[in-house]
Amino acid sequence: MIEKRIVQIGNSWGVVIPKAIIEGLGINPVLDKVEIYLENNEIRIRKLKK
Repeated sequence: MIEKRIVQIGNSWGVVIPKAIIEGLGINPVLDKVEIYLENNEIRIRKLKK
């Protein structure tokens, strides 16, 4: 588990996702899209299937 702080980005808020997690999910940040959704009071992110 990695603890991160939420940071302000303009008028929004965000979390920087570590490279190791992106690689572990097999996400290419340039080519792939992700889906972000709420489930059971958690924020979940998953790679969209092509």
